[in-house]
Amino acid sequence: MAVVASAPGKVLMTGGYLVLERPNAGIVLSTNARFYAIVKPLYEEIKPESWAWAWADVKLTSPQMARETMYKLSLKHLKLQAVSSSESRNPFVEHAVEYAIAAAHATFDKDKKDMLQKLLLRGLDITILGCNEFYSYRNQIEARGLPLTPESLASLPPFTSITFNADDSHGENQKPEVAKTGLGSSAAMTTAVVAALLHYLGVVNLSSLTEDQSHGRKDASNLDIVHVIAQTAHCIAQGKVGSGFDVSSAVYGSQRYVRFSPEVLSSAQNAGMATPLTEVIDDVLKAKWDHERTKFSLPPLMTLLLGEPGSGGSSTPSMVGAVKRWQNSDPQSSLETWRKLSAGNSALEMHLNTLCKLAERNYNVYECVINACSLLTAEKWPERANEPSQAEIVKELLGAREAMLGIRYYMRKMGEAAGIPIEPESQTHLLDTTMSMEGVLLAGVPGAGGFDAVFAVTLGVSSKNVTKTWSSLNVLAMLVTEDPRGVSLEDNDPRAKEITAAVSSIQL
Repeated sequence: MAVVASAPGKVLMTGGYLVLERPNAGIVLSTNARFYAIVKPLYEEIKPESWAWAWADVKLTSPQMARETMYKLSLKHLKLQAVSSSESRNPFVEHAVEYAIAAAHATFDKDKKDMLQKLLLRGLDITILGCNEFYSYRNQIEARGLPLTPESLASLPPFTSITFNADDSHGENQKPEVAKTGLGSSAAMTTAVVAALLHYLGVVNLSSLTEDQSHGRKDASNLDIVHVIAQTAHCIAQGKVGSGFDVSSAVYGSQRYVRFSPEVLSSAQNAGMATPLTEVIDDVLKAKWDHERTKFSLPPLMTLLLGEPGSGGSSTPSMVGAVKRWQNSDPQSSLETWRKLSAGNSALEMHLNTLCKLAERNYNVYECVINACSLLTAEKWPERANEPSQAEIVKELLGAREAMLGIRYYMRKMGEAAGIPIEPESQTHLLDTTMSMEGVLLAGVPGAGGFDAVFAVTLGVSSKNVTKTWSSLNVLAMLVTEDPRGVSLEDNDPRAKEITAAVSSIQL
């Protein structure tokens, strides 16, 4: 009866800061880094005392952090109460569990509610696992004396344990030292847990999902429910209503995204202790969710690369706060910068969409131009345009580069005005070096910027040269590529799949 669901991490390529306000759009790419949630019954049959007490047992296990937490779930109030290991409380998973169960109560008739009660009385056994790409393992690689290369990352076991702080290694209260890579682990984790639970409880059926379904070409009502519950759980857990692009991409995959109006979550935000949770969830399910999402993915023969410079992370909330203070103190100048940033974002989106259309129109010509340009620096690309159809492709490639340079300029300008390092000097040097290399179309800082990761989009086979150059500059190229899929139902425990793959490769 185990249900395994997964949801991807993200890279916000355009729309940093702007995506916080409607109607500004952001291009968000989902990745091959996925969070998994495994849900199964805790007991083979119902404990007799459970009927009388109206409590269900819930076990949450996070193997990578060596954490296990036991909860009691009140079947009347649908609230979790930790009974052990309260040190490691995970508000994102807790809200995901409570809200998913409340969604079942809010949507089921009496017969289904009786079945739900019996299912819950068998307890819930929930395991969460995040791909290595969500976390930084530079320290382990350097400690092993290995080079900063993707091959070194690939040598780590799947779902590697997260290191513990050295000064706490003998204490009772060990806390995992979680250095993240900025792929949106909390959004992916929340979405995976919500999806697995909603499917397990019978609220949605994710078995027949197709890529088309996730982008609204068929009935996407199942995913819409996952989205509403995951978005609500994530916002309430983090204590604020964010833009939601990370949860939206975790559910639906790569997309062009315009945020929802924050008012749709007012009932969840303002709910008092006395308000029944089913009432709160019923309200958010019926609210007018006005976010916009349009299917988007990189054009063919282009590769997304992410690099970890190892210069420490940045606090996105504090950087967003600084930008908002600058907007309030200098509304005229900030509005002009945002207008130009928005125009640059739109231009980049237009050039990439046009390249997709040109690839559809004549793939052979497109493939020929991309492969030729992958071996040259950008200033030599026009030399490969010997006929109008080739010149059209090169024109769009150069237009995309120009748009990205403009976006970077105004992001730096905004950072200087707000007093924060959106594109720090060290990143500027790295990005300029990257964009001057053969076959590199774009390079930038994703999302809110800072010292987290950098991204590049490369043409054809040029990505290997970029990762080598990054390694020589002390930048670790991560094992992350674009995967346009959103939330998915998996066949089995991902650890079993990884072990099988490892055994097969040894036999080969």
